[in-house]
Amino acid sequence: MVRAFETHKIRKTQELSGSLWDFQTLPEEGEAVRLKTPVPGCWQSEPETLTYRGKACYERKFSASGNIRLEFKGVSHTAQVYVDDKMAVEHYNAYTPFSAVVKGLPAGEHTLKVCVDNSFGPDSALHVPNDYQTYGGITRPVVLEELADQYVAGLHFTPHLQEGQWYASVEASVVNLSEKSFEGRLELYLDGEGFVSLSIHAEPGKTASFSTGEIAFPQAEAWCPENPRLYLLSAVLCAQDGQQMDDLIDRVGFREIKTEGKNILLNGRKLRIKGFCRHEDHPQFGCSLPYAAMCRDLSLMRDLGANSVRTSHYPNDELFLDLCDETGMLVWEENHARGLSEEDMRNPNFERQCEDCIREMIEAHYNHPSIYIWGILNECASHTEYGRECYRKQLELIRSLDQSRPCSFASCQFKTDICFDLPDVVSYNIYPQWYHDTPVDVYLKDLYDWVQEETGGSGKPFLITEVGAGAIYGYRTPEKVKWSEEYQAQALEKQLSAIFSQEGCSGVYIWQFCDCRVCDSWFHIRPRTMNNKGVVDEYRRPKLAYEVVKRIYHSV
Repeated sequence: MVRAFETHKIRKTQELSGSLWDFQTLPEEGEAVRLKTPVPGCWQSEPETLTYRGKACYERKFSASGNIRLEFKGVSHTAQVYVDDKMAVEHYNAYTPFSAVVKGLPAGEHTLKVCVDNSFGPDSALHVPNDYQTYGGITRPVVLEELADQYVAGLHFTPHLQEGQWYASVEASVVNLSEKSFEGRLELYLDGEGFVSLSIHAEPGKTASFSTGEIAFPQAEAWCPENPRLYLLSAVLCAQDGQQMDDLIDRVGFREIKTEGKNILLNGRKLRIKGFCRHEDHPQFGCSLPYAAMCRDLSLMRDLGANSVRTSHYPNDELFLDLCDETGMLVWEENHARGLSEEDMRNPNFERQCEDCIREMIEAHYNHPSIYIWGILNECASHTEYGRECYRKQLELIRSLDQSRPCSFASCQFKTDICFDLPDVVSYNIYPQWYHDTPVDVYLKDLYDWVQEETGGSGKPFLITEVGAGAIYGYRTPEKVKWSEEYQAQALEKQLSAIFSQEGCSGVYIWQFCDCRVCDSWFHIRPRTMNNKGVVDEYRRPKLAYEVVKRIYHSV
């Protein structure tokens, strides 16, 4: 969220990242490594800790006083946060933000310590050895805010289009840290123009929630990929005497997503998705990509003709989502789970950790207009009764938190999935011409007809959420054998031609945008310990498939 509105600058904010922190590994055996290391960053980017998996500690000093809020955008994959050696918060999951409020801090210098663990174990249901790398570190930014006794904790903006007229409602929450009741007002502004004033009452130590109801915005301009118009939504908290106490600002857009029959509609217009799956991964930065590297990825995707990106297989850095908002790139964002069997899903921590991830993802990313759909549980046990109950619960949770977007999951259970009555959009990962040699058009039509004739997904929008083939960058041969750039280009041509010819298919996400590192235990099926299906390699060097995809995406 954007904080400290230029006009008001009420809440004092310090950026604690973008600097070097003291770092120390805490190995079970051997000597500790001590470094000065950048935050945000992955410790696998440092020569001394290239392969380290386990516990480590980050530490730095800061100056503040009174009530403070520490927000961590991402720590991989567990965190214990201490302020002056007192526990402030614990958190699991590398890919969602979390925060801690510390009351009544004495003025002066204080110590912030973050204990991090990226090891695998039975307490972790989601971070398991997988077909992508789990890095270690404080991988996303850290912010410190000094708070008044009452502060604005959240804003959710929900636009609605009715007969060509834009409406929107705003939900807001105010936290009262004091031991006295609070009476005041919350003033809401859109691009600096006030549009509503809410009376606020908050009991001591409680959070009060408020809603504006639907308000007409006759001059609003729609957000869409061709014109990604953004507005600043600001909330200013005032005491009864009119004193401004706090403010919170976020960017929003007027856009509406609906499903209607077999179509996905953006502002009433049918969407055709031309997308890429993308891991947050880079050989120099691990999962902690800097701003310029994110911009480069989006520039390449736009050059390829893409209009959407899938955040496989976890919520993404909000800075990347901000860039998608600004550039008009539609986003499929999903919770953190990939390829889990029923046995994996029976881990006693699975449901809680998934649900925490969903809540934190939607709470933090609700206002991003680029996000048009929520996804869950990629390639998990949607073919079993136990798995079905997990899918049902998580999709119900999403709908309880956000009714303004459709939801889905990417399945790989060919003709065995029993969950397609649950989502709004049916989505399949398919790999004809790679894991098997079935002609793409035959395979896809057979699958699509089965969905329509024999499942609860009949009549719903249908997406291909993964398709592709592997290629080792630089391996070229006239024989066009598998793993060559020629074979990948040929396979993608056949795959995309069949997908865009399939009646009722709303689009495709190619697996994947760039080659990415995988966990070492996957080395036996992944040359170079990489998933090599990118149309660019890990350094973003184009393979032969780049021009094939570009030609097709720009022509449909």
